[in-house]
Amino acid sequence: MAFPKKSINAKGKALDDKVLAQLIKIQRTEITEHHIYRILAAKTKNAANRRVLEKISQKEHGHNDYWKSVTHADVKPSKLKIFVYVTIAYLFGLTFGLRFMEHGEELAQKTYKKLLKQFPKVADIIKDEHVHEQQLLGMINEEKLEYTGSIVLGLNDALVELTGSLAGLTLALQNTKLVSITGLIVGIAAALSMAASEYLSKSEEDSSKALKSSTYTGMAYIMAVMILVAPYFLFKNPFFALGTTFVCALLIIFFFTFYISVAKNLDFKKKFLRMAMISIGVAAINFVIGLIVRKYLHVDV
Repeated sequence: MAFPKKSINAKGKALDDKVLAQLIKIQRTEITEHHIYRILAAKTKNAANRRVLEKISQKEHGHNDYWKSVTHADVKPSKLKIFVYVTIAYLFGLTFGLRFMEHGEELAQKTYKKLLKQFPKVADIIKDEHVHEQQLLGMINEEKLEYTGSIVLGLNDALVELTGSLAGLTLALQNTKLVSITGLIVGIAAALSMAASEYLSKSEEDSSKALKSSTYTGMAYIMAVMILVAPYFLFKNPFFALGTTFVCALLIIFFFTFYISVAKNLDFKKKFLRMAMISIGVAAINFVIGLIVRKYLHVDV
């Protein structure tokens, strides 16, 4: 790409090609995000969310205009990034998609800081990215996040209770068919019990949301049950099945913790390690219990 010869910094000095290339890249990011916010705003039915997205879109367009005044280049947006982030927002929720995109932009903050001396206006742009847009994103009201607590409750309970139960049953019975059937029955019964408890709990606070909250809890629990029990239907070796179940549990914890951490701007590492340690710890205790049961109660299937 041929760069304009008259591009200058705040001190009136001509920019070299390396700096100009950085600015072109930044400018493309700003105009790309302007289009992403604009498209999402047009697709959003919630009026409050639409206003939030339109405001951010205008801000990003303003950043693009500033860099355009510096580079004198008419930069086109990245169609691939627009497609990817709009699709992510559609599949995983508006808040997750936008925060995921903003997280990627945070990685470029070092570049912004390097440009501060040459372009004092960058300080205002950094402030916009860190303060104004985060406040706007925090205003977004989304049902998927509203019921996150119910989903977390279902997943947490299923991961802790079922991994522990399967570990104990594996050592006590050492028969994948029996463990799979027992785990499935116990898991579904526990899911229904947990959903009912969530309904009773939420009905005292807000009866209009109790049914939906309990449904999210029950569905999350059953989903975890199906994934964790599946290895016992697929493999004959009970210990290999148990190992696969542990891997599945860690993957569920990883992906869901990542989702929550991005969507709610929380510490991913801390939440992941805590949840993983609890699940594995309970499973280890139940594994020992299974050993004791098999040895002293003489279980032989």
